[in-house]
Amino acid sequence: MTEGKTRPDLAALRIPRDEPRSTRPTRGRRRGGIWIAVIFVLVVALVAFGLSSRSAAVKVETASVETLIPASARSTLTATGYVVAQRKAAVASKGTGRLETLLVEEGDRVKAGDVIARLEADDVNASLAAARAAFGQAAAELEIARAQAKEAGLAFQRAQGLLAQKLLAQSGFDQAEAQHSTALAGVEAAEAAVAVARANADLARVQVENTYIRAPFDGTVLTKDADVGEVVAPFASSASSRGAVVTLADMGSLEVEADVSESNIRQVHTGQPCLITLDALPSEPYRGRVNKIVPTADRAKATVLTRIAFEHLDDRVLPEMSAKVSFLSSDADSGEAAVRAVLAAPVAAFVERGGRSVVFVVRQGRVTQVGVETGTRYGGVVEIRNGLAGGEIVVLDPPERLRDGGRVKL
Repeated sequence: MTEGKTRPDLAALRIPRDEPRSTRPTRGRRRGGIWIAVIFVLVVALVAFGLSSRSAAVKVETASVETLIPASARSTLTATGYVVAQRKAAVASKGTGRLETLLVEEGDRVKAGDVIARLEADDVNASLAAARAAFGQAAAELEIARAQAKEAGLAFQRAQGLLAQKLLAQSGFDQAEAQHSTALAGVEAAEAAVAVARANADLARVQVENTYIRAPFDGTVLTKDADVGEVVAPFASSASSRGAVVTLADMGSLEVEADVSESNIRQVHTGQPCLITLDALPSEPYRGRVNKIVPTADRAKATVLTRIAFEHLDDRVLPEMSAKVSFLSSDADSGEAAVRAVLAAPVAAFVERGGRSVVFVVRQGRVTQVGVETGTRYGGVVEIRNGLAGGEIVVLDPPERLRDGGRVKL
């Protein structure tokens, strides 16, 4: 191999000095491009971090905006129970028979003595007719016996006169006396027969009356327990018979029976004012008072049964409705304003933003800032007079970084 082939061509490595300077890269320009790229990456990272931090969900605790009765906020004790009619009866028949007529339906109001239903009565009507006929026959026989006794009495008197004049033998007188005594005994027997016949007629009349089922007191029909065609028997003596025809309740005797814990019963006394809130009417409570504390405890539940009477009742209160009873202190306000329902939320839900009171309402994972008008504070909650409708979910202790439209995580 020759030396000319192994050495590089130095002429090919010369700098082209005749080219323009602008076409040749410099070290300063390379450094400037690197710094621009670095700054651009930092700006993009900061923007991305800001966007990600803004869209990140904030963990919060929430509560609901609920209806509040001001008087209940000052209650010393609460208990749950049910509305119960203190005067209630399963009305049944005293006789056995097939139900022929039913004159009432559920919800009908009846007066004491009104006929509710009627049993088939052909057999008892026949028995009553026979008893009345027997009574009439006994009464007629009594009249015959009395007539015979009268005749025997007159004969006896004549015999006495004749005996005194010695115109009648002693045997004739004895016979007249015996006939008179027999006639008097016949009258007594006839009178006894009349009494028996009268008693049988009364029994038959009672049996007929037992086919009529009447209301024992003024009340409202709660349930219909038998239908026309079914056999009704006292005490439901067979599986195929019905014991009661209807269930009747005196709606004026409705009270709430609430179970109060043994440990809290000392806070309850007879006559204590209460607030009764029905689950069916949560915004319209009723005023009441403790009517009776049953003097025994339930061993299984460790509770004492307490009966609370309504001060005023209306047709909306029905038996077996569930209720919550708030026992108030004796000096607690239970007037109209105190039992009017108001919207309220926990104190922790309210913050000052822009010089006004606001709450953050949670809707579909985001919050909406809502300005509200607040009212009276009741314990740990505050009345909301304007701004919310009730039922909303609000954030408790909203952090400073929480803004309108922000995402939250419950």
